[in-house]
Amino acid sequence: MKSYSTFIFDSYSFDPVEGQIELRYALDDGIRFIENLAVPHPRTGAAKNIDAALFALHLIGGISYYKTFCPKTIEIRSGTLNETQARFWNTVYEKGLGEFWYKNKMDGKGLVNFPVSEKRVVSPQPSPSPSPLKGRGNILLPIGGGKDSIVTLEMLREQKPTLFRMGSHPVITEIATVADLPLLTVERTLDPQLFDLNEQGALNGHVPITCYLSCLCTVIAELYGFDQIAMSCEKSANEGNVEYLGTKVNHQWSKSEEFEHIFQEYIRTFIDSNLKYWSPVRHMTELEIVKEFAKHPQYFHYTTSCNKNWKIISPLFPHGGERGRVRGEQKLWCNQCPKCAFVFALYAAYLPKERVLEIFGENLFEKKDLIPIYRQLLGLEGCKPFECVGTPEETREAFRLAEKNGFSLPIYAHT
Repeated sequence: MKSYSTFIFDSYSFDPVEGQIELRYALDDGIRFIENLAVPHPRTGAAKNIDAALFALHLIGGISYYKTFCPKTIEIRSGTLNETQARFWNTVYEKGLGEFWYKNKMDGKGLVNFPVSEKRVVSPQPSPSPSPLKGRGNILLPIGGGKDSIVTLEMLREQKPTLFRMGSHPVITEIATVADLPLLTVERTLDPQLFDLNEQGALNGHVPITCYLSCLCTVIAELYGFDQIAMSCEKSANEGNVEYLGTKVNHQWSKSEEFEHIFQEYIRTFIDSNLKYWSPVRHMTELEIVKEFAKHPQYFHYTTSCNKNWKIISPLFPHGGERGRVRGEQKLWCNQCPKCAFVFALYAAYLPKERVLEIFGENLFEKKDLIPIYRQLLGLEGCKPFECVGTPEETREAFRLAEKNGFSLPIYAHT
């Protein structure tokens, strides 16, 4: 394939009437990309810090397109960065793409260089004012459908948070209904050329999606008057997966405490000093989180951590939703991936055995094709799977508690 020397952050725009955000990028002024986001309930007026939030979103949004060829030069036409900002974005790209470098056998050290320039000229953007949603609670809580965000929303229930999702997954609609909390949705559309390039052999791999979501949340917070963003990033996200070229590669880096701290500082300094970004479950292990989750059975049949369910459920959902799942027509879990295997072990530790088997439809401890995955999760071979899963110590403790809870453990769990 043709190579490219420069990745360009071209421009961004926001239409407050239509509620449309456009993020524009280019490779050598040859291939041009436009990413679109549809924002709910736009208002006209002035939101003080919206441009700074949009600029950050533009910079993180480019990572999906940058990684196709990883050009040596970065050009920013939508604004400029001082040394502190450039250092932040160098760190986000270098560490956030750690798994990408590892799987593509690349050395990312020093490869990403955001340009420094103190002077900044930005085209005026029409900006909306905080919406009436502010009166319904000042906490914005991103929800992905898993146990962690359920525990977070129940911890903050008395403060009446507003739930937030990127994409219209039906399970999250159900969770919001059960929780009886308001839900905001932003629809993101990647430029289709990205998929064409991937099919033609461009580089591809994991990106720090939690960083993207966090930047998007700052935009929503500024538009609608939220003063807190409550994430659901647990203690276990700090542990990496594998050592590579002297650096620890962490699939969950943008959920780690390291990222949380540097992003908090970035928000305070460059976006909004009054906006709080934090994770109420940061101090909790995966086992502590599932122990709390077990206290809320109303969510058991609506919650999923399986990434594949986004493809499995969406086309089937009109045929029954929760009722369809009860009839066995739909599944929230694929029962084949590391996340399903790990969460099954967690549930087996604290939920009644019959409920666990009802939720998953089978005993995953007995599945022979999951043996290699469980051995990785237990730290018996290879590295921890590149998924949002806990530490080997947590998996081993979950197995021990599951046995006390009535589950028979496979023989490899005792080796």
